[in-house]
Amino acid sequence: MFKDITEPFTADLPPDQFVQAAMQWHFSPDTGSPFWTKRAAELPFDPLRDIRTWADLDLFPDVSEEWRDVPVDALVPVGIDKSGWDFQVFDSGGTTGRPKRIVESRSRRDGVRWVSKILDEHKVPGEGDGHWLHIGPTGPHIVGRSIGLLAQLRRTFCHYIDFDPRWVKQRAKQQQTGDVAQYVQHILDQAMDVLRTQPVSVLFATPPVLEAIAARDDILDLVQSRIRGIIWAGTSISAETLHVLETELFPNAAIVGLYGNTMMGIAPQRPRTAGQGEQGCAFIPCHPYSSVRLVDPEEPTREVGYGERGQARISLLSRDLLLPWTLERDSALRIEPTSAYPQDAVADVRPLASGHAPSVVEGVY
Repeated sequence: MFKDITEPFTADLPPDQFVQAAMQWHFSPDTGSPFWTKRAAELPFDPLRDIRTWADLDLFPDVSEEWRDVPVDALVPVGIDKSGWDFQVFDSGGTTGRPKRIVESRSRRDGVRWVSKILDEHKVPGEGDGHWLHIGPTGPHIVGRSIGLLAQLRRTFCHYIDFDPRWVKQRAKQQQTGDVAQYVQHILDQAMDVLRTQPVSVLFATPPVLEAIAARDDILDLVQSRIRGIIWAGTSISAETLHVLETELFPNAAIVGLYGNTMMGIAPQRPRTAGQGEQGCAFIPCHPYSSVRLVDPEEPTREVGYGERGQARISLLSRDLLLPWTLERDSALRIEPTSAYPQDAVADVRPLASGHAPSVVEGVY
């Protein structure tokens, strides 16, 4: 039986109350998902009684591996009114194996609205100021929908050049670099057609695609003359390469990075301040729904200090989905909050070089 509880917990709650409200929602039989209400009986603690703070989430096991196989119907909270049911299913990129699957209704869209406000701070073109071009995965990956929603919020069109990151990673693992290079050129050929015929001012692309654009004069000329906002995401990028993109190749465009994945959502680049190095790129998760802790790979419950590198451990507490925590394939530097952004930031994100994580092939996404 579905009940209509529109907003079970909101961002204005104090941190501990926020966590407790999330536990009430996800573990009460009248509102929680079948996955979590069934799982509660198997846990060696009572989530409704024992989970009071963010730190208490350490009591949970990492269940994300189960999301490669669990029927996605079991992840939908029954407290969401069925008459307004608008869930979709999305896959992870499969970087470390078979894809994991999530369900999503409204929560990520709320996060996209927050990201749009941060893009305004970066001076990314907005309403009435040109179309968007997304060069990256679309379905079954959530990134394509998120970029499209951003464009829609800013009342403009989003053009799509789709690619399959799983195929590219497979070819890269097999050392078929020629196939990967040919595929990238196929993507750029399609992008050329859109750039020549449509008033595109904002481009979404991965760092390898941006580097491929820089190496091809015809499309580079179009991007340099027309694009005034570049959003990059999907793979790591060195500070040196980012500096070249910002100062030499695309100096007339606002360049903004996004960190994130299917499981945690989007963490946009924090607007730079005078105290932050000019080449710095610090990412902030959507507070308080999404959290990124950087932990010692040898002791995943121990958070590293500011300025230290650790393994990304993410938590997601939203109306639509509960993921208490999972260790990610990334490592990053922990960055202190600012007065404008009270959550920890992460920087210099790169694949984890450790025996504690599967080998990562980034490919083009």
